[in-house]
Formats: sequence, C-alpha cells, structure tokens
Amino acid sequence: MTLTPHRGGLIILISFALAFMLTLLPLPDWARDYRPQWYTLVLIYWTMATPQRVGVGVGWATGIVADVLTGTLLGQHALALSLIAFITHKMHQRIRLFPIWQQALTVLLLLLIEKLLALWVMGVISQPVPSLSFWAPPFVGMLLWPWVYVILRDLRRRFQVS
Repeated sequence: MTLTPHRGGLIILISFALAFMLTLLPLPDWARDYRPQWYTLVLIYWTMATPQRVGVGVGWATGIVADVLTGTLLGQHALALSLIAFITHKMHQRIRLFPIWQQALTVLLLLLIEKLLALWVMGVISQPVPSLSFWAPPFVGMLLWPWVYVILRDLRRRFQVS
C-alpha cells in the first residue's frame, strides 16, 4: 500500500474564502433574497470530490465561520453544514456517477435541508416566519451548480488536488 501526500489544501481554502466573499458581496435590494448559498455549494463539491479531506469537521468549521460572518445564531449554520457534509459524504460515490442535471437536483435537496434546519432554528428562538423568498436561494444554487461543479473540477484537476 502506497501512501501519497494530500495536495492542494490551499486551493480548497481559497475556494471557501472566495465563497465567503461572494456571500458578503453587497447586492441590490431586489437581488438579496436570491443570493445563493455559496459556501454550501463549495462544501458539497469538496465533500463529494475529496471525501477523505473535507467532511463533517470542515462542514462544522465552515458553519461557524458563516455564523460569525452573517451574524446568525452561533451554531445555526454549523449544525446545518455538518449535516449536509455528512449526507454528502455518505452518498458521494452515488452523486459523482449522476449526470450533472441529477447532481443539481440532489444539490437542491441538500440546500433545502439546510434551509429547513435554519427555519427550525428560527422557530426555536421565536423569530418571525420569513417570507416565501426565503426558499429562493436553494433554487438559484441548483441552477448555478453546473458552473460551480465545472469551475471547481477544473481547479481540482489543474492543481492536482487530492
């Protein structure tokens, strides 16, 4: 058995940093409700592509950073992203075999799970029920998934992330 060192950790870190920058990017009022869950899309990709490196722990850490940056209840995103990373890790071999449109539908389900957990936390802490536009980002993320997948796959291949 040959052990090969992992490569490309900096690329993974940079992709998460870019996802957080896109999350914090100011948008016009009409577009704010449609902001995709960038860090979740990146987490899903890296958990699917490199499950030995990115998993539940990275999902939890990403969630804590998301909580701090977005000003939500500490642990809200950490809980959701840990669960998303766990589900993706368990199903990564199946998801990778899907054609891109089926992957996009799977990503939609994962993003909806994240939103359901956020809604549950909002209910627990007695926040008002959000408007219907609360459910728009998962659908935008589904539409963006093919491009996110292709761009990150190209980066992974170019920099030989393993």
